[in-house]
Amino acid sequence: MKITLTRRTAYLSVLCGVLALSEGPALRATDGMNMEGYGPVATALGGASMAFDNGTAAIANNPATLGLQQQKNRLDLALGILGPDVHAISPSGQSAKSESTAFYMPAIGYIRRSGDLAYGVGVFGQGGMGCQYNGSSWMGSGSGLENRSEVSVGRVIAPLAWNITDKLTIAATADFVWAGMDLKMAMSGAQFNDLVNPQSQQFGYASGSIVQSFGQIMQTMPAGTSVNYAYFDFSNSNPFTGRARGYGYAGKIGILYRPLSSLHIGLTYHTETELADLTTNSGSLSFQLNVPGMGAVPQTLLGSFRVRDFEWPAMLAGGVAWYPHPKWMLTADVREVYWASVMRQFSMSFHAFANASNGSFAGQTLDASLYQEWKDQTIVMLGAAYQASDRLTLRVGGNMTSNPIPDKYLNPMFPATVENHLTVGFGWRISPTATFDMSLTRGFKSTDTNGAGVTMTHSQFNGQAMVSLFF
Repeated sequence: MKITLTRRTAYLSVLCGVLALSEGPALRATDGMNMEGYGPVATALGGASMAFDNGTAAIANNPATLGLQQQKNRLDLALGILGPDVHAISPSGQSAKSESTAFYMPAIGYIRRSGDLAYGVGVFGQGGMGCQYNGSSWMGSGSGLENRSEVSVGRVIAPLAWNITDKLTIAATADFVWAGMDLKMAMSGAQFNDLVNPQSQQFGYASGSIVQSFGQIMQTMPAGTSVNYAYFDFSNSNPFTGRARGYGYAGKIGILYRPLSSLHIGLTYHTETELADLTTNSGSLSFQLNVPGMGAVPQTLLGSFRVRDFEWPAMLAGGVAWYPHPKWMLTADVREVYWASVMRQFSMSFHAFANASNGSFAGQTLDASLYQEWKDQTIVMLGAAYQASDRLTLRVGGNMTSNPIPDKYLNPMFPATVENHLTVGFGWRISPTATFDMSLTRGFKSTDTNGAGVTMTHSQFNGQAMVSLFF
């Protein structure tokens, strides 16, 4: 029997490693860039998860709840689908609908209980944001330019939980974190000029030798020359990995206290990540001038991109689970997500290759930053579960927060603005060794207008399903 369990553990470790390379499509998260919940048990309860057994999703929530596992071994196989509905409406009333409407997310977790210890490994998608607008929409700057963004963050997590007493559990995790990003971003001439003109720079700034050379070229052009667009492009067609990638680490600690059999109290702290810059050697920077007497004059520079200082924020969360009756559980969490320390601006650098096709720009650089100035976010999660029968558990919940993005700096490429959610779900015991859990989420429409007069609407229908095996 020991040999069989060892082989299972080795197999799961290999499988998690494979998923770490393949799992991670761009996620359209709903609490800022975070998901509204992790695992269908917690998500059906509004995302609350700090103080009750919610399976291996605890490694993404409060790892101390792993101490509640009764079975010796638990394997969770999960699949989530996110269905965002995003529209960007121009100041003149033209609407561009994001074509990114369905994303699938696998996840896996394995936990082994050995005496007072619980440990294992899991792979979960952390969250992200993004969208895709057809080049024929107004977002294409009148030049047929597709706009596309995908930001995804995932983790391979190794937890350890210790039941110090029958009332107190402490836990910690070591997280390997990876991040991917695709970007096809068209800027109008006015937007680009705002970046490069030191007298403007209302929404960001740009500097570097490319900006200086560009200014010199503009001075030599005929009067009336204008910029039609600038286009930043590093993207691939892979639905699982972004073109620019970075890797790093993070961790969590958690506590679960059970003063009464009917009352559980949980607390966790997730550290800020330590990620390397996201980099790619396959990108391009394009711009087009409108020159009197010559018409449109485009130029594309090939080079590398570096997204600088991208990190996932720290989080502090606490919650309670109360069992007023053997068939009922009521739960509530409060979370504070520290976006302000990591989302002050979106910064990237472009370095033009030193080849002949880049002309006078060969070997030069451009550093660009878009202001973000996100606020810290307080999230309230409420849920109730009712055991309708020996096999069926019904769940319902709500998730309420505020949009962390200031209206002025809201970018149609990064619409992480949904605030309120209604969640439902159920659990079904298939047999003594298997269960099935499912959740559905409605993220209600948010409407926000940025400093350039662009209005964003964003709503979602999301679902998660999980099969759990006990052995």
